[in-house]
Amino acid sequence: MSHSTPTPYLTWAIFTVIHFAFLIRHMWKFDRFRCLRWSSGPYSGAFKRLMTYTYILTVPLIAVYSMGFSAIKYDVGYMFVEGHGIIPTPWQFWPKKYRDAILPLNIIFSVAWSFEMVTHLEELCFWLFLMNAVKARQDWFRSTYFRVWVVGSLCAIVYMPLVTVLTRSDPLKNEAYIFLCGCLGDLSLTLWFLPVLWSFPAFLEGMKLEGVDLPTLLRLNTFHELNLIRVLFRFMFVISLLILGIDGVRPHQHINDHFFWSELLAILGGIGVIVSSAITLVIFFPRSPEGEYAAKQIKSSQKQSQAQAPTRREYELEELRSSQYRLTGGDMPTKTYDSGYDEYTRATSPSMKVDPESLQIVPAAKFAPNRRRSNGDIARGTVHIDGLTENNLAKHDELMGKNAYVHNFTSPIQLVEQS
Repeated sequence: MSHSTPTPYLTWAIFTVIHFAFLIRHMWKFDRFRCLRWSSGPYSGAFKRLMTYTYILTVPLIAVYSMGFSAIKYDVGYMFVEGHGIIPTPWQFWPKKYRDAILPLNIIFSVAWSFEMVTHLEELCFWLFLMNAVKARQDWFRSTYFRVWVVGSLCAIVYMPLVTVLTRSDPLKNEAYIFLCGCLGDLSLTLWFLPVLWSFPAFLEGMKLEGVDLPTLLRLNTFHELNLIRVLFRFMFVISLLILGIDGVRPHQHINDHFFWSELLAILGGIGVIVSSAITLVIFFPRSPEGEYAAKQIKSSQKQSQAQAPTRREYELEELRSSQYRLTGGDMPTKTYDSGYDEYTRATSPSMKVDPESLQIVPAAKFAPNRRRSNGDIARGTVHIDGLTENNLAKHDELMGKNAYVHNFTSPIQLVEQS
Protein backbone atom coordinates (compact mmCIF):
# COMPACT_ATOMS: atom_id res chain seq x y z
CA MET A 1 0.00 0.00 0.00
CA SER A 2 3.04 2.31 -0.03
CA HIS A 3 2.17 3.33 -3.58
CA SER A 4 -1.54 3.86 -2.90
CA THR A 5 -3.49 6.89 -1.73
CA PRO A 6 -3.78 7.75 1.97
CA THR A 7 -7.36 6.40 2.08
CA PRO A 8 -6.57 2.73 2.94
CA TYR A 9 -4.22 3.74 5.74
CA LEU A 10 -6.74 6.19 7.16
CA THR A 11 -9.44 3.51 7.02
CA TRP A 12 -7.22 1.03 8.84
CA ALA A 13 -6.40 3.68 11.46
CA ILE A 14 -10.08 4.41 12.09
CA PHE A 15 -10.90 0.71 12.36
CA THR A 16 -8.08 0.04 14.82
CA VAL A 17 -9.01 2.99 17.02
CA ILE A 18 -12.64 1.81 17.16
CA HIS A 19 -11.50 -1.73 17.91
CA PHE A 20 -9.14 -0.52 20.64
CA ALA A 21 -12.00 1.44 22.25
CA PHE A 22 -14.15 -1.70 22.13
CA LEU A 23 -11.28 -3.70 23.66
CA ILE A 24 -10.91 -1.24 26.55
CA ARG A 25 -14.65 -1.28 27.30
CA HIS A 26 -14.88 -5.07 27.02
CA MET A 27 -11.93 -5.66 29.33
CA TRP A 28 -13.35 -3.23 31.88
CA LYS A 29 -16.73 -4.95 31.83
CA PHE A 30 -15.08 -8.37 31.90
CA ASP A 31 -13.15 -8.03 35.18
CA ARG A 32 -12.03 -4.40 35.56
CA PHE A 33 -8.68 -5.12 33.81
CA ARG A 34 -7.67 -7.69 36.43
CA CYS A 35 -6.99 -10.22 33.67
CA LEU A 36 -4.16 -7.97 32.43
CA ARG A 37 -2.23 -8.24 35.67
CA TRP A 38 0.84 -10.44 35.78
CA SER A 39 -0.82 -12.56 38.47
CA SER A 40 -4.60 -12.55 38.17
CA GLY A 41 -5.60 -15.66 40.11
CA PRO A 42 -5.37 -19.43 39.69
CA TYR A 43 -5.53 -19.22 35.89
CA SER A 44 -2.65 -16.74 35.44
CA GLY A 45 0.06 -19.14 34.30
CA ALA A 46 2.71 -18.46 31.66
CA PHE A 47 0.44 -19.75 28.88
CA LYS A 48 -2.39 -17.34 29.65
CA ARG A 49 0.02 -14.43 30.10
CA LEU A 50 1.60 -15.11 26.71
CA MET A 51 -1.74 -15.44 24.93
CA THR A 52 -3.19 -12.37 26.63
CA TYR A 53 -0.26 -10.04 26.01
CA THR A 54 0.42 -11.14 22.42
CA TYR A 55 -3.22 -10.62 21.54
CA ILE A 56 -3.53 -7.28 23.33
CA LEU A 57 -0.34 -5.97 21.68
CA THR A 58 -1.59 -6.80 18.19
CA VAL A 59 -4.16 -4.00 18.14
CA PRO A 60 -1.89 -1.06 19.12
CA LEU A 61 0.87 -2.32 16.81
CA ILE A 62 -1.51 -2.29 13.82
CA ALA A 63 -2.72 1.14 14.94
CA VAL A 64 0.84 2.51 14.98
CA TYR A 65 1.50 1.06 11.52
CA SER A 66 -1.67 2.46 9.93
CA MET A 67 -1.57 5.85 11.63
CA GLY A 68 2.14 6.27 10.86
CA PHE A 69 1.77 5.65 7.13
CA SER A 70 -1.46 7.67 7.06
CA ALA A 71 0.30 10.71 8.49
CA ILE A 72 3.21 10.29 6.05
CA LYS A 73 0.98 9.87 3.00
CA TYR A 74 -1.11 12.92 3.82
CA ASP A 75 2.02 14.98 4.48
CA VAL A 76 3.84 14.13 1.24
CA GLY A 77 0.65 14.50 -0.79
CA TYR A 78 0.53 14.05 -4.56
CA MET A 79 2.77 14.95 -7.49
CA PHE A 80 2.61 15.01 -11.28
CA VAL A 81 4.58 12.24 -13.01
CA GLU A 82 4.86 12.34 -16.78
CA GLY A 83 3.06 9.41 -18.35
CA HIS A 84 1.14 8.66 -15.13
CA GLY A 85 -0.52 11.97 -14.32
CA ILE A 86 -1.16 13.06 -10.75
CA ILE A 87 -0.36 10.20 -8.38
CA PRO A 88 0.56 9.84 -4.70
CA THR A 89 4.15 10.94 -4.22
CA PRO A 90 6.45 7.90 -4.76
CA TRP A 91 8.60 6.90 -1.82
CA GLN A 92 11.77 7.90 -3.70
CA PHE A 93 10.69 11.57 -3.38
CA TRP A 94 9.83 11.42 0.32
CA PRO A 95 11.94 13.37 2.82
CA LYS A 96 14.70 11.31 4.41
CA LYS A 97 12.97 11.07 7.78
CA TYR A 98 9.96 9.48 6.10
CA ARG A 99 12.06 7.09 4.03
CA ASP A 100 13.83 6.01 7.21
CA ALA A 101 10.46 5.32 8.86
CA ILE A 102 9.33 2.79 6.21
CA LEU A 103 11.31 -0.18 7.53
CA PRO A 104 10.43 0.32 11.24
CA LEU A 105 6.73 0.63 10.40
CA ASN A 106 6.86 -2.51 8.26
CA ILE A 107 8.64 -4.40 11.06
CA ILE A 108 5.93 -3.30 13.49
CA PHE A 109 3.28 -4.59 11.10
CA SER A 110 5.09 -7.90 10.59
CA VAL A 111 5.42 -8.42 14.36
CA ALA A 112 1.71 -7.69 14.80
CA TRP A 113 0.92 -10.20 12.07
CA SER A 114 3.11 -12.85 13.69
CA PHE A 115 1.27 -12.29 16.99
CA GLU A 116 -2.02 -12.73 15.18
CA MET A 117 -0.85 -16.05 13.73
CA VAL A 118 0.17 -17.16 17.24
CA THR A 119 -3.41 -16.49 18.35
CA HIS A 120 -4.97 -18.27 15.37
CA LEU A 121 -2.69 -21.29 15.71
CA GLU A 122 -3.46 -21.61 19.42
CA GLU A 123 -7.19 -21.60 18.76
CA LEU A 124 -6.86 -24.19 16.00
CA CYS A 125 -4.72 -26.52 18.13
CA PHE A 126 -6.89 -26.09 21.20
CA TRP A 127 -10.20 -26.83 19.44
CA LEU A 128 -8.62 -29.91 17.84
CA PHE A 129 -7.40 -31.00 21.28
CA LEU A 130 -10.79 -30.38 22.86
CA MET A 131 -12.59 -32.43 20.25
CA ASN A 132 -10.13 -35.35 20.41
CA ALA A 133 -9.09 -35.41 24.06
CA VAL A 134 -11.52 -38.03 25.35
CA LYS A 135 -9.42 -39.40 28.18
CA ALA A 136 -9.71 -37.93 31.63
CA ARG A 137 -5.95 -37.68 32.14
CA GLN A 138 -5.10 -35.98 28.85
CA ASP A 139 -3.53 -32.63 29.60
CA TRP A 140 -3.38 -29.75 27.11
CA PHE A 141 0.11 -28.80 28.20
CA ARG A 142 1.42 -32.34 27.61
CA SER A 143 -0.43 -32.95 24.36
CA THR A 144 0.91 -33.04 20.81
CA TYR A 145 -1.35 -30.09 19.91
CA PHE A 146 0.37 -27.90 22.48
CA ARG A 147 3.80 -28.84 21.09
CA VAL A 148 2.62 -28.02 17.57
CA TRP A 149 1.44 -24.63 18.80
CA VAL A 150 4.80 -23.91 20.47
CA VAL A 151 6.82 -24.81 17.36
CA GLY A 152 4.45 -23.00 15.00
CA SER A 153 4.40 -19.88 17.17
CA LEU A 154 8.19 -19.71 17.26
CA CYS A 155 8.31 -20.03 13.48
CA ALA A 156 5.72 -17.27 13.03
CA ILE A 157 7.49 -14.89 15.41
CA VAL A 158 10.82 -15.43 13.62
CA TYR A 159 9.97 -15.68 9.94
CA MET A 160 7.68 -12.65 9.55
CA PRO A 161 10.20 -10.05 10.82
CA LEU A 162 12.98 -11.97 9.01
CA VAL A 163 11.19 -11.64 5.66
CA THR A 164 10.73 -7.94 6.33
CA VAL A 165 14.43 -7.40 7.01
CA LEU A 166 15.66 -9.49 4.05
CA THR A 167 13.49 -7.64 1.51
CA ARG A 168 14.05 -4.12 2.84
CA SER A 169 15.96 -2.82 -0.19
CA ASP A 170 12.77 -2.07 -2.14
CA PRO A 171 9.86 -0.79 0.01
CA LEU A 172 7.26 -1.84 -2.59
CA LYS A 173 8.59 -5.39 -2.84
CA ASN A 174 9.08 -5.41 0.91
CA GLU A 175 5.41 -4.75 1.54
CA ALA A 176 4.38 -7.24 -1.14
CA TYR A 177 6.46 -10.03 0.43
CA ILE A 178 5.04 -9.23 3.88
CA PHE A 179 1.52 -9.59 2.49
CA LEU A 180 2.39 -12.75 0.59
CA CYS A 181 4.17 -14.60 3.42
CA GLY A 182 1.70 -13.52 6.08
CA CYS A 183 -1.33 -14.47 4.00
CA LEU A 184 0.10 -17.88 3.11
CA GLY A 185 0.55 -18.67 6.80
CA ASP A 186 -2.87 -17.32 7.78
CA LEU A 187 -4.59 -19.01 4.84
CA SER A 188 -3.24 -22.42 5.86
CA LEU A 189 -4.50 -21.92 9.42
CA THR A 190 -7.92 -20.80 8.19
CA LEU A 191 -8.24 -23.78 5.86
CA TRP A 192 -7.29 -26.15 8.69
CA PHE A 193 -10.06 -24.56 10.75
CA LEU A 194 -12.75 -25.70 8.31
CA PRO A 195 -12.75 -29.36 9.47
CA VAL A 196 -13.17 -28.12 13.04
CA LEU A 197 -16.26 -26.15 12.06
CA TRP A 198 -17.61 -29.09 10.09
CA SER A 199 -17.30 -31.64 12.91
CA PHE A 200 -18.14 -29.34 15.82
CA PRO A 201 -21.95 -29.91 15.71
CA ALA A 202 -21.40 -33.67 16.06
CA PHE A 203 -19.02 -32.96 18.95
CA LEU A 204 -21.72 -30.91 20.69
CA GLU A 205 -24.25 -33.71 20.24
CA GLY A 206 -21.80 -36.14 21.82
CA MET A 207 -21.29 -33.82 24.78
CA LYS A 208 -25.05 -33.51 25.16
CA LEU A 209 -25.44 -37.29 25.30
CA GLU A 210 -22.67 -37.48 27.91
CA GLY A 211 -24.58 -35.14 30.19
CA VAL A 212 -22.50 -31.97 30.01
CA ASP A 213 -24.36 -29.18 31.81
CA LEU A 214 -26.54 -26.83 29.78
CA PRO A 215 -24.57 -23.57 30.39
CA THR A 216 -21.40 -25.22 29.05
CA LEU A 217 -23.25 -26.53 25.98
CA LEU A 218 -24.71 -23.09 25.30
CA ARG A 219 -21.29 -21.51 25.67
CA LEU A 220 -19.70 -23.99 23.27
CA ASN A 221 -22.52 -23.49 20.76
CA THR A 222 -22.08 -19.72 20.96
CA PHE A 223 -18.35 -20.06 20.35
CA HIS A 224 -19.10 -22.27 17.35
CA GLU A 225 -21.35 -19.61 15.81
CA LEU A 226 -18.76 -16.91 16.50
CA ASN A 227 -16.08 -19.05 14.87
CA LEU A 228 -18.23 -19.39 11.73
CA ILE A 229 -18.50 -15.62 11.43
CA ARG A 230 -14.83 -15.10 12.24
CA VAL A 231 -13.64 -17.56 9.59
CA LEU A 232 -15.65 -15.69 6.93
CA PHE A 233 -14.01 -12.38 7.86
CA ARG A 234 -10.63 -14.06 8.11
CA PHE A 235 -11.01 -15.27 4.53
CA MET A 236 -11.92 -11.69 3.56
CA PHE A 237 -8.73 -10.44 5.17
CA VAL A 238 -6.41 -13.16 3.85
CA ILE A 239 -7.66 -13.35 0.25
CA SER A 240 -7.70 -9.57 -0.21
CA LEU A 241 -4.11 -9.03 0.91
CA LEU A 242 -2.95 -12.25 -0.77
CA ILE A 243 -4.07 -10.88 -4.14
CA LEU A 244 -2.16 -7.66 -3.51
CA GLY A 245 0.91 -9.61 -2.37
CA ILE A 246 0.99 -11.96 -5.37
CA ASP A 247 0.49 -9.07 -7.77
CA GLY A 248 3.16 -7.03 -5.99
CA VAL A 249 5.97 -9.58 -6.34
CA ARG A 250 5.39 -9.99 -10.08
CA PRO A 251 7.45 -7.94 -12.57
CA HIS A 252 4.31 -6.24 -13.95
CA GLN A 253 1.46 -5.31 -11.65
CA HIS A 254 -2.08 -5.47 -12.98
CA ILE A 255 -4.00 -4.79 -9.77
CA ASN A 256 -1.70 -2.56 -7.75
CA ASP A 257 -1.48 -0.13 -10.68
CA HIS A 258 -5.24 0.54 -10.42
CA PHE A 259 -6.19 2.62 -7.40
CA PHE A 260 -9.75 1.30 -7.26
CA TRP A 261 -8.83 -2.36 -6.95
CA SER A 262 -5.84 -1.83 -4.68
CA GLU A 263 -7.79 0.41 -2.31
CA LEU A 264 -10.86 -1.85 -2.35
CA LEU A 265 -8.84 -4.94 -1.47
CA ALA A 266 -6.86 -3.08 1.18
CA ILE A 267 -10.04 -1.77 2.85
CA LEU A 268 -11.68 -5.21 2.73
CA GLY A 269 -8.55 -6.65 4.34
CA GLY A 270 -8.76 -4.06 7.10
CA ILE A 271 -12.41 -4.88 7.79
CA GLY A 272 -11.62 -8.60 7.88
CA VAL A 273 -8.72 -8.35 10.33
CA ILE A 274 -10.51 -5.98 12.72
CA VAL A 275 -13.79 -7.93 12.86
CA SER A 276 -12.02 -11.28 13.31
CA SER A 277 -9.84 -9.78 16.03
CA ALA A 278 -12.90 -8.40 17.84
CA ILE A 279 -14.56 -11.84 17.78
CA THR A 280 -11.36 -13.35 19.15
CA LEU A 281 -11.57 -10.91 22.06
CA VAL A 282 -15.12 -12.06 22.83
CA ILE A 283 -14.05 -15.74 22.74
CA PHE A 284 -10.88 -15.30 24.79
CA PHE A 285 -12.58 -13.16 27.43
CA PRO A 286 -16.26 -14.17 27.40
CA ARG A 287 -18.57 -11.97 29.43
CA SER A 288 -21.55 -13.35 31.33
CA PRO A 289 -24.58 -11.00 31.19
CA GLU A 290 -26.34 -13.03 33.88
CA GLY A 291 -23.34 -12.88 36.19
CA GLU A 292 -22.81 -9.16 35.60
CA TYR A 293 -26.48 -8.43 36.30
CA ALA A 294 -26.46 -10.58 39.46
CA ALA A 295 -23.30 -8.87 40.71
CA LYS A 296 -24.85 -5.47 40.04
CA GLN A 297 -28.01 -6.41 41.94
CA ILE A 298 -25.99 -7.75 44.88
CA LYS A 299 -23.94 -4.57 45.04
CA SER A 300 -27.09 -2.45 44.90
CA SER A 301 -28.79 -4.48 47.64
CA GLN A 302 -25.71 -4.23 49.84
CA LYS A 303 -25.69 -0.46 49.52
CA GLN A 304 -29.41 -0.34 50.32
CA SER A 305 -28.98 -2.60 53.35
CA GLN A 306 -26.14 -0.48 54.66
CA ALA A 307 -28.26 2.65 54.28
CA GLN A 308 -31.25 1.11 56.10
CA ALA A 309 -29.36 -0.84 58.79
CA PRO A 310 -29.79 0.41 62.40
CA THR A 311 -26.95 2.32 63.92
CA ARG A 312 -24.69 0.94 66.63
CA ARG A 313 -26.46 3.10 69.22
CA GLU A 314 -29.87 1.68 68.26
CA TYR A 315 -28.47 -1.84 68.46
CA GLU A 316 -27.12 -1.24 71.98
CA LEU A 317 -30.41 0.29 73.15
CA GLU A 318 -32.35 -2.68 71.82
CA GLU A 319 -29.97 -5.08 73.57
CA LEU A 320 -30.47 -3.19 76.85
CA ARG A 321 -34.24 -3.20 76.42
CA SER A 322 -34.34 -6.93 75.76
CA SER A 323 -32.22 -7.66 78.82
CA GLN A 324 -34.64 -5.66 80.96
CA TYR A 325 -37.58 -7.73 79.69
CA ARG A 326 -35.74 -10.94 80.45
CA LEU A 327 -34.97 -9.78 84.02
CA THR A 328 -38.61 -8.86 84.72
CA GLY A 329 -39.93 -12.03 83.11
CA GLY A 330 -42.04 -10.15 80.61
CA ASP A 331 -42.54 -10.92 76.92
CA MET A 332 -40.42 -8.78 74.67
CA PRO A 333 -42.30 -7.36 71.67
CA THR A 334 -40.96 -8.67 68.40
CA LYS A 335 -39.22 -6.31 66.02
CA THR A 336 -38.09 -6.94 62.52
CA TYR A 337 -34.60 -5.86 61.53
CA ASP A 338 -32.83 -5.65 58.21
CA SER A 339 -30.69 -8.44 56.88
CA GLY A 340 -27.70 -7.19 58.85
CA TYR A 341 -29.41 -8.07 62.15
CA ASP A 342 -31.48 -11.12 61.23
CA GLU A 343 -29.34 -13.33 63.43
CA TYR A 344 -29.89 -11.02 66.42
CA THR A 345 -33.68 -11.04 65.91
CA ARG A 346 -33.81 -14.81 65.74
CA ALA A 347 -31.67 -15.15 68.89
CA THR A 348 -33.69 -12.75 71.03
CA SER A 349 -37.20 -13.63 69.86
CA PRO A 350 -38.72 -16.28 72.18
CA SER A 351 -41.54 -17.07 69.75
CA MET A 352 -39.27 -18.68 67.17
CA LYS A 353 -38.95 -22.46 67.57
CA VAL A 354 -37.36 -25.14 65.42
CA ASP A 355 -39.15 -28.40 64.75
CA PRO A 356 -36.53 -31.18 65.00
CA GLU A 357 -38.55 -33.44 62.73
CA SER A 358 -38.35 -30.90 59.88
CA LEU A 359 -34.57 -31.11 59.78
CA GLN A 360 -32.96 -33.30 57.10
CA ILE A 361 -29.52 -34.81 57.31
CA VAL A 362 -27.43 -34.13 54.19
CA PRO A 363 -25.04 -36.95 53.24
CA ALA A 364 -21.42 -36.05 53.89
CA ALA A 365 -19.19 -35.57 50.85
CA LYS A 366 -15.67 -36.98 50.75
CA PHE A 367 -13.14 -35.28 48.50
CA ALA A 368 -9.90 -36.70 47.08
CA PRO A 369 -7.54 -34.00 45.72
CA ASN A 370 -5.56 -34.10 42.47
CA ARG A 371 -2.26 -35.92 42.87
CA ARG A 372 0.82 -36.17 40.68
CA ARG A 373 2.05 -39.67 39.97
CA SER A 374 5.67 -40.74 39.69
CA ASN A 375 5.52 -40.76 35.86
CA GLY A 376 4.34 -37.15 35.77
CA ASP A 377 0.65 -37.81 35.01
CA ILE A 378 -2.05 -36.06 36.99
CA ALA A 379 -4.47 -38.28 38.91
CA ARG A 380 -7.59 -36.17 39.14
CA GLY A 381 -9.51 -36.10 42.40
CA THR A 382 -12.90 -37.62 42.98
CA VAL A 383 -15.99 -36.80 45.00
CA HIS A 384 -17.77 -39.56 46.91
CA ILE A 385 -21.14 -38.86 48.50
CA ASP A 386 -22.47 -41.28 51.10
CA GLY A 387 -25.70 -42.80 49.91
CA LEU A 388 -24.72 -43.12 46.23
CA THR A 389 -24.86 -46.67 44.96
CA GLU A 390 -21.81 -48.19 43.35
CA ASN A 391 -23.59 -48.19 40.00
CA ASN A 392 -24.41 -44.47 40.14
CA LEU A 393 -20.92 -43.65 41.36
CA ALA A 394 -19.42 -45.57 38.44
CA LYS A 395 -21.63 -43.66 36.01
CA HIS A 396 -20.54 -40.38 37.61
CA ASP A 397 -16.86 -41.23 37.29
CA GLU A 398 -17.31 -42.34 33.68
CA LEU A 399 -19.16 -39.14 32.81
CA MET A 400 -16.57 -36.83 34.34
CA GLY A 401 -13.78 -38.87 32.77
CA LYS A 402 -14.77 -38.20 29.17
CA ASN A 403 -13.02 -34.85 28.97
CA ALA A 404 -12.28 -32.72 31.99
CA TYR A 405 -11.74 -29.62 29.84
CA VAL A 406 -15.29 -29.69 28.48
CA HIS A 407 -17.01 -29.59 31.86
CA ASN A 408 -17.32 -25.99 33.06
CA PHE A 409 -15.55 -24.79 29.89
CA THR A 410 -15.18 -21.00 29.69
CA SER A 411 -12.43 -19.95 27.28
CA PRO A 412 -9.54 -21.40 25.18
CA ILE A 413 -7.02 -19.64 27.44
CA GLN A 414 -8.75 -20.02 30.83
CA LEU A 415 -6.88 -23.22 31.64
CA VAL A 416 -5.38 -24.41 34.90
CA GLU A 417 -1.67 -25.04 34.40
CA GLN A 418 -0.52 -28.14 36.23
CA SER A 419 2.59 -27.50 38.24
